Formats: sequence, C-alpha cells, structure tokens
Amino acid sequence: MTVHLHEEDIPAGLFAPGASIAVDTETMGLITPRDRLCLVQLSDGGPDEHLVRFSPGSDYAAPNLKALLADPGRDKLYHFARFDLAAIRHYLGVTAAPAYCTKTASRLVRTYTDRHGLKELVRELLGQDISKQQQSSDWGGPELSDAQKDYAASDVRYLHKMREELDRRLAREGRTELAKACFDFLPWRAELDLAGWPDIDIFAHV
Repeated sequence: MTVHLHEEDIPAGLFAPGASIAVDTETMGLITPRDRLCLVQLSDGGPDEHLVRFSPGSDYAAPNLKALLADPGRDKLYHFARFDLAAIRHYLGVTAAPAYCTKTASRLVRTYTDRHGLKELVRELLGQDISKQQQSSDWGGPELSDAQKDYAASDVRYLHKMREELDRRLAREGRTELAKACFDFLPWRAELDLAGWPDIDIFAHV
C-alpha cells in the first residue's frame, strides 16, 4: 500500500479505462467559495492511493484530473458526496458524476443508528479502525505530514469495499432504486448549495 502525492494534476492514463474511482477532497474550511480546494484524493480500489495537491493561487487547470472526474463512464464513490461535488464544481469546473455516496446509502439502510460518519461505517461494515485526528489540520501548508497523507488516503481507501456491502443491504431492504435516484440528484444538490440554498429545503411546505 503506497500513497502517491502529485502536484496540480495526475499523470495521463493513471487509472484503467472505466474503473470506478473513489474521490474525496480537503479544503481550507467548510464554506466552498471562501475556503479553497487544497487536495483531491483518488483510489481505484487497488493497493495505492493518489493525492493531488493544489498550491495557493493555483489555476486548477489539471486537464487529466478533470477528464477523469468528468468521465460519464466512471462511477465516482464518495462519503458525503454533496460537499465534494460542490468543491470540485466550484474550483475545477466539472461535474464529477455519476456519483455514489456511502453516507447517503448508510442513511437509507442503517436506520437503526444516527451515526453515519466514515469512521463508524468502516468499523461496522469492514471491521477496520481509522483515525480522524488530522481532520481539522491545515491542508494549505507548504508541506503535508505523513500523518496528513495517511489520513487523506484513508478517506478513499475503503469506499469500494463499503459500496459492496451497502449495495447488498440496499437490495435486501428494497431500496436500490431509491438510492440511485438520490445519487442522481446529488450533483444538483451541490449546485443548489453553490447557488445560495445550502440550508433551505426548497421542497418544504414552509
């Protein structure tokens, strides 16, 4: 298992054609237009993870990364896709879909709990423990520590295996089509966030 760090873009042909890609982002904070995109993490479910770091003042050109994320023939796996889709749309200018969100899937099938964080899911579904110690660290600094790199990589390391188990549970509970409809709407939910409706339910009666 190796974590590869790339600056500003990934090499061409890094992943096999059509392979689903786990995706995550690290930003300077939670307000997308204010808090710049610092890192994009990628995994095809194999033994290695790839981190793409963007410097302050980056133009986010990244043609190879954009082509990968915008490829309609690749599923992109996320945990809390809504945030990552918005960050990628705002800074890279592409819609990184089709999307699959493990947090959304968890909320549809793990109705016996209100704990849907990545750490809890990895522990229950896969029997692994991951550290979230670096979650609030400075992702915009000139160097990433080994702890930061491992934390960032762990955010995409388990998503393929989690999808397999969540898909089994969705099928068991008869919610596969409902989940797909939710996933298909996620890019539009991200667009609503960016357009100024982050906290308003536009479908609510009041």
